[in-house]
Amino acid sequence: QVKKQCNQKLLIRMKTKCVPCSLNLDTQCPAGYTKITNGTGTPDCRYYLEIKKTYTLSFPGCRHHCVKEFEQPECCQGHWGPDCMGK
Repeated sequence: QVKKQCNQKLLIRMKTKCVPCSLNLDTQCPAGYTKITNGTGTPDCRYYLEIKKTYTLSFPGCRHHCVKEFEQPECCQGHWGPDCMGK
């Protein structure tokens, strides 16, 4: 039995929105993603507050890192088509 389907595993990474670190404890990753940071997340971003449409203030903030494993269907070498039958 020759293997025709050789799916590729991909890891999709994303970061949540930057918010004040004290508010980031309860931040969840989108559906299907797994949170890989703990507590308040990573303090590696800045968020902005607009004051009366005249000033914008920038503050250090936190965000979480999330990952999702995705399997991309692919045919093994020497096979092709929707059912990977070609030789």
